[in-house]
Amino acid sequence: ELLSITRLAGEVRVAAATRAALVAAEVARRSAPELGHAGLAQAAGFRTPQELVRVTTGSTAREAIQAVSVGRLARGDDPRSWLHPVGDAVRASELSVAAADSIASGLGTPGPGISSDELAAAAQQLCDEASGLDADRLFHRAREVRADLDLAGTAEREERLRQQRSLRFYQQPDGMSRLTWQMDPETAAVVKDVFDRATSPKRGGVRFVEKKSAALADRIFADQRSTEQLASDVFAELLRHGAAADSTQLLSSGAPSIQVVVLEEALRTGVGAAFIEGQSEPVSIETVERLACCGTIAPIKFDGTGQPLELGREQRLFSRQQRTVLAVRDGGCMFGNCERPPSWTEAHHIVPWQDGGKTDIRDGILLCRHHHLELHNNHWTIVRDADDRYWLIPPVTVDPQQVPRLLSTKSRVMKAALAS
Repeated sequence: ELLSITRLAGEVRVAAATRAALVAAEVARRSAPELGHAGLAQAAGFRTPQELVRVTTGSTAREAIQAVSVGRLARGDDPRSWLHPVGDAVRASELSVAAADSIASGLGTPGPGISSDELAAAAQQLCDEASGLDADRLFHRAREVRADLDLAGTAEREERLRQQRSLRFYQQPDGMSRLTWQMDPETAAVVKDVFDRATSPKRGGVRFVEKKSAALADRIFADQRSTEQLASDVFAELLRHGAAADSTQLLSSGAPSIQVVVLEEALRTGVGAAFIEGQSEPVSIETVERLACCGTIAPIKFDGTGQPLELGREQRLFSRQQRTVLAVRDGGCMFGNCERPPSWTEAHHIVPWQDGGKTDIRDGILLCRHHHLELHNNHWTIVRDADDRYWLIPPVTVDPQQVPRLLSTKSRVMKAALAS
């Protein structure tokens, strides 16, 4: 009974939507551009008939555009003659508005080697197959049919998709930023493979029989970050380390560079905020301290009126040679059971530079970005004892007794050397 009601509801929805599309097409006819301000839409205070339909029906912009387009097909007003079978099926309530739009979008237009008559036959074939397919699957089926008709144009279509690739960066008013990436199929296959490898255990994906892989999958699954957060962190790390790996071909200035501005007093007292150049939202002093571990600091002095007096000498932190030594000694991230390799780590000052800490190998330790964030933001500390052993001290929120935890190298060579 439930399934019967569901099917009936679908039939009613299709019938109502197709009638609404016919009405939307009539609104568009009475709002033709040549009518100017006398047209229905402009006379009612709307720029376009689609906007009038959207506001009047409470639909989305895409739904309104879809309704007008499919309504024109059903009325027979659309000049795309090859889609007449689709219009007939909509008018008879045999095809939903969404399904009709899928066929029209998937088939495309006539071109070299493909006539209107061939597309019309394909449109009729798809209308006959539509009863067993939802709108999304019908679109993919229409693309398959088009591809079968135009095998000779495969390379051309591939290149057309490739030319549509784009990457856009937007800064949002709330301080967050958004990346919109349009990928051609080949690029998407590469990115999807990386995405799946990074997140599939988290999403309940494949589990591994081999011990090492199974342990890694279990750690990913148990990670407190959401799938989306985990994916964001992985791709950010890939960009950061990829940029640093080869600056000769793609990028001219090596690793990504950001500038952070902070008052000396705020850095000294730990009270206040800092600003990343080009970003609208402030960041915490903990973030500044973490960034200072693997960057450079240049003090600038100002007089009482705000005029700059002197740009101090840039203080370079851990050098490439020092990082190499740390990589050999630590073997990767030293925080707990983390298995991030040296190439995925940042050099952390045990004693912060602004507190008098030295840029010495003995006072440096490798941490991956995730644990570097954890240490600074949640106020973990690392200390070195007289025997040059490193101890991780948890905050009181984690361990009220703050019992030190001994950190050991991840380097097999160092373990072997120490054991001997």
